[in-house]
Amino acid sequence: MADLSELKQRYAEVHDLHMAAAVLQWDQEVLMPPKGAKGRGEQLSTLASLAHRLFTNADMGALIESEKSSAAPGTDDALAVEELAYDYERATRLPESFVAEFTEAQSAAYHAWVKAREGSDFALFKPHLERMVDLSRRKADYYGFEDSPYDALLEEYERGVTAAQLTPLFALLAERQKALVAAIAAAPAPDIAWLDQEWPVDAQWDFTMQVLRDLGYDFDAGRQDKSVHPFTTHFDVQDVRITTRVHPRELFSALTGSIHECGHALYEQGLRLEDRRTPLGYAIGLGIHESQSRLWENMIGRSRPFWEHYAPALRAAFPEKLDAIGVDELYRAVNAVQPSLIRVEADECTYNLHVVLRFEIEQALIEGTMRVEDVPEAWNAKMGEYLGLEVPDDAHGCLQDIHWSHGSLGYFPTYALGNLYAAQLMETIERDLPTLWDDIATGKFEPLLTWLREKVHRVGRRKRAPQLIEEITGTPPESAPFLRYLEQKYGELYGIDLSVSASADAMGG
Repeated sequence: MADLSELKQRYAEVHDLHMAAAVLQWDQEVLMPPKGAKGRGEQLSTLASLAHRLFTNADMGALIESEKSSAAPGTDDALAVEELAYDYERATRLPESFVAEFTEAQSAAYHAWVKAREGSDFALFKPHLERMVDLSRRKADYYGFEDSPYDALLEEYERGVTAAQLTPLFALLAERQKALVAAIAAAPAPDIAWLDQEWPVDAQWDFTMQVLRDLGYDFDAGRQDKSVHPFTTHFDVQDVRITTRVHPRELFSALTGSIHECGHALYEQGLRLEDRRTPLGYAIGLGIHESQSRLWENMIGRSRPFWEHYAPALRAAFPEKLDAIGVDELYRAVNAVQPSLIRVEADECTYNLHVVLRFEIEQALIEGTMRVEDVPEAWNAKMGEYLGLEVPDDAHGCLQDIHWSHGSLGYFPTYALGNLYAAQLMETIERDLPTLWDDIATGKFEPLLTWLREKVHRVGRRKRAPQLIEEITGTPPESAPFLRYLEQKYGELYGIDLSVSASADAMGG
C-alpha cells in the first residue's frame, strides 16, 4: 500500500502541473494582453516539460509495474493503475524536448491564428499550421500506428477509433444528411425575417446567465467569460469555466454556445470529488464529452418544451422586439435548416457535414496527400460539395476554428460521434424518465441532470465509450438513433416525409 500511496501522490503532482498550465491557457484566451504571447509560450513550455519529466521518470514506471500486480482486480485502485499504465506507456514515447517544442509552438500558433482570423489572411497562419502539421506527424511517429498516422492522433481523443472506421460512417452520415437538407430545401421555409435586427448584447448575456443557472451550472464552481472561440476548461471538479461569444445581430448564437459549453461543464462538475487528482477523475473521452454538450444544446435547448418554458423570459429580455413572436415561431427559428459557413452556428441537419469536411482535410494533411498551402482551396471546394456554399474569405472558411492552432488534429471526429452517442442516450432517457418533456416545459431540469450524473458523469474514466453506451442503452454505438431523431423532428417541423432510417448500421460501417 505504501507504493500505491506514493504512486497516487506522484500522479497528483503531475496533475497539478497540468492544471496550472490550463489556468495559463484560459488566461491566454480570455484576459492576456497581446504582448504577453511570447512569455506565455515559454511558461507553458516549461510547465509541460516539468510535468512530462515527472511522469515519465523510471521511478514512476517501477511504481506502476509494482502496483499492476498487487492491486485487487476490479477495484478502483486497479482501474486507476491500469489507466496510469496506459498514459505512462504513451507518454514515454514522447521525448521531453518534443513536448516542450510542441507546447511552445501551440502558443505561437494560437496568437497567429487570432491575427489571421481578424484579418481573414490565411498566409499569416500558414507557417504556423505547417509547423503544427509537421509536429503532429512527428508525434504520430513517436506513438506508432498500423495503418494511418492519423490513427495515432485519434487515439488521444477517442481511444480505439480509427480512420478506417470513421470513413464509411462519415460517408453514410454525409449521404443521409445531404438528402435531409435537400428534402428540407424543397419544403416551405419558416419565416425568420424577424431575426434580422439588433439584439442588445447585454440582454443576450444576461439571458445566457439565467439559463445556465437553471440548467444546473454551479457558479460557485465556475464562471462564464467571453472569448474569440467558445470553450470549456477545468482546473478542478470545483473550478470549471466556460466562455461564449455574443453577436449583436445573432439572437441565438450566444445562447446555444453557452448551453453547449454548459453541457461540457456539467460533465466536469459531475465527476466524483473522491476522484480528484487521480487518473479516474477525467471524462472517458471527447466523444462522450461532446454527447453531453450536443444533448443539452440541441435535444434540450432546441426542443419545443424548452421554448414553451423560456418564451416569456426571452420576450421580457427584449421588450417590444418579440411581442408578436410566439412559441411556434421561436421553435421553428431556432431549428431553421440553412446551410451556413460557420460550424458552431450550424443547424443539426448540416453540422456533421462540417465535421466530415474537417476530418477529410486534416487526415490528408497528416497522411501527406495535401499541402498546407492547398487548405483554403480544398476547404472551399468541400463547402461547395457538402453544403452548396461559396466561401467569401478565410475567416468564414478555414480560419474559423481554433483547433488546428492548438495542434488538435484528430479532435473534430469526436463532434460527430458525440451527436450519435447523444441520440442513443436520449432514446434511453425518454424511456427511463417518462415525464422528461413535461419537466422541461416547466423548467425542471434536475431529473435529467441527475440521470446523466449517475449514468455518465460519475463513471469518470472507469469505462471506454463503446462499453458505456452499450451498458446504458443495451446496444453498441450506432448511427440509426441519430438519423431517426433527425427524421422525426425535422419531418414534423417541415411537414415532409424524411425516410432516412433504413440500413443505418452500427458505428463502424
